[in-house]
Amino acid sequence: MSDYNGVVKVEFDNGVAWVSLNRPDKRNCMNPTLNTTMHTVLDDLEADDRCGVLVLTGEGEAFSAGMDLKEYFRETEAQGHIAVRRAQRASYGWWRRLRWFEKPTIAMVNGWCFGGAFGPLYACDLAIAADEAQFGLSEINWGILPGGGATKIVTDLVSARDAMYLTLTGDRIDGKRASEIRLVNESVPLAQLRTRVRALADTLLEKNPATLKAAKDAVRRVATMTFDEAEDYLVVRQESLNYLDKTEGAKEGIRQFIDEKTYKPGLAAYKRRGAE
Repeated sequence: MSDYNGVVKVEFDNGVAWVSLNRPDKRNCMNPTLNTTMHTVLDDLEADDRCGVLVLTGEGEAFSAGMDLKEYFRETEAQGHIAVRRAQRASYGWWRRLRWFEKPTIAMVNGWCFGGAFGPLYACDLAIAADEAQFGLSEINWGILPGGGATKIVTDLVSARDAMYLTLTGDRIDGKRASEIRLVNESVPLAQLRTRVRALADTLLEKNPATLKAAKDAVRRVATMTFDEAEDYLVVRQESLNYLDKTEGAKEGIRQFIDEKTYKPGLAAYKRRGAE
């Protein structure tokens, strides 16, 4: 177990780095210290072979209740415009870093997920929630817009009607409803949450890591491209992957399928060299 400044905990377990926001007494609200610390955590984990999949969660009963109203807003604003911009760069910056992280990421939403917490939720490639988790954009209740990209995030992830409802009412929804509107991939009972996330992480660990990185980047990139632009991008991205993947995964997978007949691509992943 690694402790980062008392605000983030990292636990390694068979290829998975379990990263926990660690301010449970504050429902893991993100303050300037936590946001700055997460840059270091992501730097470390990208270079750590013990991390094949990153799971982001929160200690205690919350994923994160958003931004710390006292430290992030009132105290930072009291220091002036430049302090506000620095705080924004730290928070938005680690969410952006997480979005383009070198390895697959899963948000494990164990409890409250409000406001600014939609940033890291969206930044993760996949998201599994507890049925009992609570989601909401409460900014409307205290006179601001859902910032930090949250307004853009809900319009990207859910329908226009659901995005407008969450934004204008500030109402809470549970994990089941979040799954129904596709804010998360799925929800399961809280008692089963870690087991389900572990199983999903194990599925990802079976895949070629170079291909995973290329594939997750491709999904994010092509979303804003025309069809023709996407076709061109994907051709070039695959060609660059062929060069970057020193294990020659594409050739190996085809060899195992055609020559050895040891697996079927529609049912499982090929066996990577060096993998047990």
